[in-house]
Amino acid sequence: MEHAIRRARGILEVKGGSMQSAPHITGATRLYVLVGDPLAKAKSPELLNRLFLKQGAEAVCVPFGVKADDLSAFVTGARAIRNLSGVLVTMPHKQQMLGFVDELHSTARQVGALNVIRCDDDGRWIGAMFDGLGCVLGMEWKDCGPANKSVLLVGAGGAGRAIAFAIASAGARTLTIFDVDERRADDLAESVTAVTGCRTQFGPPDPRGYDIVINATALGLNPEDPTPVNPDWLEPGSIVVDIINAPELTRLCRAALARGCRIQDGRPMHEGQAVHTLRFLGFEYLPEGRPAPDTRLRSAPTQDVP
Repeated sequence: MEHAIRRARGILEVKGGSMQSAPHITGATRLYVLVGDPLAKAKSPELLNRLFLKQGAEAVCVPFGVKADDLSAFVTGARAIRNLSGVLVTMPHKQQMLGFVDELHSTARQVGALNVIRCDDDGRWIGAMFDGLGCVLGMEWKDCGPANKSVLLVGAGGAGRAIAFAIASAGARTLTIFDVDERRADDLAESVTAVTGCRTQFGPPDPRGYDIVINATALGLNPEDPTPVNPDWLEPGSIVVDIINAPELTRLCRAALARGCRIQDGRPMHEGQAVHTLRFLGFEYLPEGRPAPDTRLRSAPTQDVP
């Protein structure tokens, strides 16, 4: 064969009839996986694999598309993989995965969800949650920090829960949470108030009167999705944060720009998550030009899962 066939973005290469594996993958390579469904737009494998190559790490990250009903089967198989060092967890598994780990980092205990698992050499899985800390770090990088601000958060799922605790802990003046499941949002507001002391309540998705509006729902993943708040009610000068990490601006961000708002798309949160997550997994990563976050997170206490 005179032509070259590349598969899996260079992991397998066929040239002149011979097969060659990528030089950074050996018998000692450590495996990191991203588990979720769907994963077509996931950015984490690309980011991690670039970092591993840059640092010369014997590691690779691979996406595993796993439906909610198949999570238990995935965990059973993954537990048997001796060179598995970490699992990145995304929708729809962030809360269900709590039942499959041995210990919880303080971030996951507080939130009741996780987005990363460190698989230690002794076989124990330790789960942590950095959605919230990543969101706040991204906001601070963009000079949009929540300290002394009134905040409206739309969405009280796994990511929303993490962001609520992080926003309140970062010094928000007030926090209002809306979710289509009113009971879930109300329970979250009570928990955030009890843990952080921030004045937090359930309220409607009306952005008027808030310094910061955050979309923590999946609305925006598809171009035809409605906006999580009425864009005509966005106030000029307010900050609109959309955690959707898409190549193009979401409908909410475009509407906010048209209304004279400052916007932050999902990329800063994604980068902030990566900083905390990779440190938890034992790697150092910092986007160019960004200051480092607090260094105490990796040593934060863990607790066995009952």
